[in-house]
Amino acid sequence: QVQLVESGGGLVQAGDSLRLSCAVSGRTSSSYAMGWFRQAPGKERDFVATISRSGDVTSYTDSVKGRFTISRDNAKNTVQLQMNSLKPEDTAVYYCAAGDYIATIRNRYRYWGQGTQVTVSS
Repeated sequence: QVQLVESGGGLVQAGDSLRLSCAVSGRTSSSYAMGWFRQAPGKERDFVATISRSGDVTSYTDSVKGRFTISRDNAKNTVQLQMNSLKPEDTAVYYCAAGDYIATIRNRYRYWGQGTQVTVSS
């Protein structure tokens, strides 16, 4: 059974930075492509970023390009999301997900973490 545990969320001001981390257990993280999604209150869970198994391919939703960076450390079985220049509209619960292939579609991911709250005040 694969387990994903997110950490690093919190309350910050607009313009600040946060670094989210996702710890993978139960199987080596290099077995999966990884993604980050977010869900704001009353909204759908939306794609944020994804990274291939080896880390050589990444993709981002347009609203975070140039501000967020996804990376992975397969030796430590972790995936990170560095978030810079945060905006109030980035406020959401952020979820880590693992899947067989790099994808921007939610149902392509097989395993999900419980989420970590990110709140950006104006």
